[in-house]
Amino acid sequence: MSDSPDRDERHRQRMQRKKAIVDEKIAQAQDEHGLLLVLTGNGKGKSSSAFGMAARSLGHGLQVGIVQFIKGARSTGEETFFRRFPEQVRYHVMGAGFTWETQDRQDDIAKAEAAWAVAVELMSDEAVALVVLDELNIALKYGYLPLEQVLQDIASRPMAQHVVVTGRGAPPALIEAADTVTEMGVVKHAFKSGIKAQKGVEF
Repeated sequence: MSDSPDRDERHRQRMQRKKAIVDEKIAQAQDEHGLLLVLTGNGKGKSSSAFGMAARSLGHGLQVGIVQFIKGARSTGEETFFRRFPEQVRYHVMGAGFTWETQDRQDDIAKAEAAWAVAVELMSDEAVALVVLDELNIALKYGYLPLEQVLQDIASRPMAQHVVVTGRGAPPALIEAADTVTEMGVVKHAFKSGIKAQKGVEF
């Protein structure tokens, strides 16, 4: 397909205007501190996004802490990978599986409380640049942990530390406290077509 010089010129001018706007926004964004990021919604990719940030932090030579609140019944590719970096990553699998599998609310509460104690320890350590709280939203949704205490502990972390919270059904108060919130939506999912979870894309 051959484009006209006029179209090319219009494109160049549009990109010039867009660059000026983006450059101005970058110039104005001078604040720098630890962020609270919340990844929620019914779509796939919440934990994967959080683990991507963990991998990015490793690439920058930073220390990472990971606490998994619900998962734990089976080994995952993420766990296998990040355990290769014991000097940079503190990886804690604290759950016993999905709530419909455990069917034991009191045991789920005890495990969530133990996981939160580990999370607080990580969030008290200035050497840890990024803390991933995987599926914390599920623990909050079912009332396994007191939301006000969770918010207070997160707010009390070191000023430069980033925290990522994943899971469906993020409570409004957590969303309000967050700096960045992403809601993953479902367009299509293979499982609904009868395709089982597979290594590399699901676990």
